[in-house]
Amino acid sequence: MPPSRTARWLPAAAAVAVAAWGANQFTALATVYRARTDWSALSLAAMFSVYLVGLVPGLLLGGPAADRYGRRRTVRGALGLSAAASVVLALPDEPSVYAARLATGFAAGLVFLAGTAWLRELSGPAVPPERAARRAMYATGTGFAAGALASGVLAEWLPGPTVLPALAHALGCLLVLRATRGLPETKPEARAGVRAGVRAGARADGKPESTPGRGTPPHRTAAVRHPRFRYVVLPASPAVLGAATVAYVVLPPLVADRVPGYAPLFSGLVAALTLATGVVAQPFAARLDDADSARATLTAMATVIAGLLLGAVAAARDSVGLVVAAAVVLGIGYGLTLGAGLHEVERLTRHAPDPHASGPTSASLYQSTTSSGFLTPLLLAGIAGHASYPALLAAMAAVGLLCLAVTAAHSRRHLPAGEHPEPPTREDASVQSVASTPPRSRPPWAE
Repeated sequence: MPPSRTARWLPAAAAVAVAAWGANQFTALATVYRARTDWSALSLAAMFSVYLVGLVPGLLLGGPAADRYGRRRTVRGALGLSAAASVVLALPDEPSVYAARLATGFAAGLVFLAGTAWLRELSGPAVPPERAARRAMYATGTGFAAGALASGVLAEWLPGPTVLPALAHALGCLLVLRATRGLPETKPEARAGVRAGVRAGARADGKPESTPGRGTPPHRTAAVRHPRFRYVVLPASPAVLGAATVAYVVLPPLVADRVPGYAPLFSGLVAALTLATGVVAQPFAARLDDADSARATLTAMATVIAGLLLGAVAAARDSVGLVVAAAVVLGIGYGLTLGAGLHEVERLTRHAPDPHASGPTSASLYQSTTSSGFLTPLLLAGIAGHASYPALLAAMAAVGLLCLAVTAAHSRRHLPAGEHPEPPTREDASVQSVASTPPRSRPPWAE
């Protein structure tokens, strides 16, 4: 039976959440692998980071795929891939884990873009955009937190700690596939070349696109070529997921000896706490947002730096309590940095003349730059033999201070021209993200 019109956005929200669950289930599983296998810390960090190799193409292709093939088909196909990846993850060998993480990343990127658009459109025109944005944000955050927590609990207290959590996620994907079976397609004019009668790389009126490269309309990626993106947004973008991964991937193993017998559960709890804190913090980025300065970004970066320094102290003292405190501060920094960056990108893309054009958008490209933070555990593990983790985290804080100085120097420069025209109607968001808000520096849902 298809869901009622008033609640049909719920299965779409579940699709976004279960994709995020799969993306983050490896956090607790890595602790189990560390205890039960002879895999090196560098290999485990590489397994975590290879997710990025799949995620970025998924983010870049998720929007165009949803436009061409429809939201429904894209999301359901990606969920099927995510379920298959979790089944492969349950196999006890390194190549399987690498392959599973790669496929999970690609599926998650598709769902984060196409699923968020589907959720918003299923919410209906009567639902204010800011409320639909909150639904997408909470679905993503809930999935990330639930993935780490569920895997930690299952690995801690049930048999098959490397198998059962992965199979539980695969089952969750199948249940959501069933729940979304009766949902309508909200993009019936999906831009398939044959159906729409439009060749790839051509406009609907038959004239060729003016493209800067391989078929991407220039206005779709205008924000990433704007000076303000280079000097204000880009210096902070690696800190988004860099802060989160330090909190729940790097720090918990450093104090695993302080929680003997409960390392998987502790890892899952810290991850859930970090991500939940980030979700709560994201709306405050809208309160801090100022169209005439980079106040929100500067505050967010300062918070991340404080969290890194606290993490360095926690590692030096081998303190469980300080790890938890650092996770909270880094979670706040993660949420504020992500929210501030999305608001900046939104302002830089409001003048796009054709929001319906296909191809990667500035929002999806920005989300790809934030994903570089997934490399943080791998980079730290690779050089851990030459320096202690407290020193490495302090060095990260020093790099953060340099980036903060660059952003501060350009805080009031390269401001986007114009007043506040209507934002584009194409809605892109990820993950771990708030979506486009009404054309105000402080949207009403943050007031």
